[in-house]
Amino acid sequence: MSNFSDEELLDALGIGQETAKTNKHSPRTERIIAGFEEVQRFVERYGRAPRHGEDRDVFERMYAMRLDCLRNKEECRLLLAALDYQGLLSDAEIAPVASMESMDDEALLAELGGEGESSPFSITKLRYVRPQVEVKVAEEIAKREKCEDFDLFRPLFEQVEHELKSGKRQARPFGRDARINTGNFFILSGQFVYVVEKGDEFRVTNGHPDARLRVIYSNGTESNILLRSLQRALYKDDTGRRLTEPDHGPLFSATWDEDDTGSGTIYVLRSQSNHPFIAEHRELIHKIGVTGGKVETRIANATHDATYLLADVEVIASYKLAGINRTKLEGIFHRIFAAAQIDLTIHDRFGHLVRPKEWFLVPLHVIDEAVRRIRDGSIINVAYDPKKASFVGLNQ
Repeated sequence: MSNFSDEELLDALGIGQETAKTNKHSPRTERIIAGFEEVQRFVERYGRAPRHGEDRDVFERMYAMRLDCLRNKEECRLLLAALDYQGLLSDAEIAPVASMESMDDEALLAELGGEGESSPFSITKLRYVRPQVEVKVAEEIAKREKCEDFDLFRPLFEQVEHELKSGKRQARPFGRDARINTGNFFILSGQFVYVVEKGDEFRVTNGHPDARLRVIYSNGTESNILLRSLQRALYKDDTGRRLTEPDHGPLFSATWDEDDTGSGTIYVLRSQSNHPFIAEHRELIHKIGVTGGKVETRIANATHDATYLLADVEVIASYKLAGINRTKLEGIFHRIFAAAQIDLTIHDRFGHLVRPKEWFLVPLHVIDEAVRRIRDGSIINVAYDPKKASFVGLNQ
């Protein structure tokens, strides 16, 4: 052992000697490279180059514009040639960018992923972050846009505000429970935040899970923000809060007669099935059922039960029952939403065709309204209109 030099000993152990690397890139060059790496990560994730179009995600449109800028500027093509393992700079015809010639360097750099040296999100402030950073700077704060279907969510925000004031919901500091799932409510920067949709999870380079969310804000805007970006925003906001699920108390009766049916629970489930129709309308398709036992026990075998579409399910809402016939109550729900029941046929695990029942194309806030109307008796005066996704008076 003593005959080995330090270098030979390290080689024998398989430990290479690392020489200190200095960053020779200027801040401007770093921003160009970082902007290109964001486009590359998009291609890795979706298997194609970003495209233009009003029907595209705001980030995809931004990346498409950025790629056009890179392709049109010879300086950028030369700089990035060695990094272009996907052929992005030469695989497609260079797209014309009308405003390219009128852009100065700072304006161009803004399109490439930076906003000048003074920007709080300047790449120079991230020089110690790994090049393949899992949370992209441009996605830290997703651009908010007008929510075109906000009328569907307005009653839900009004209801949540009422439940918070009445004590049915509690606002708790974010952090004790950092989970974010579809149907969750938060308070961020003084606004209610509703998570409408959660995309498929993926793993970032440090192994942590992430997902794209569709988030609606109570001011009528929405954004497609990353789950971890929303978590960070809630952590940083001293007033950031999670709203607990509403405690509706016993339904119909809190006292018991000798002939009363035992207590139970109304549960609302959302399927995690990959069936194309379910995946497309996931945030609107719900299963409504009633059980006398624990909901968790009822759904424990969901992946092997055609009733649950042979997939995992998520409990979106539940309501306690007391002194009510569960079977009759379940029938009332199914009759109310009969017009919205989905007609879906799947193969069970034995290959037999089955048609699951109790799945309805109904927004969650409408189900909650149905519970309240059954409770106060006003359900007899209304009917559910699938086209309007709301209850209408029987005289309308």
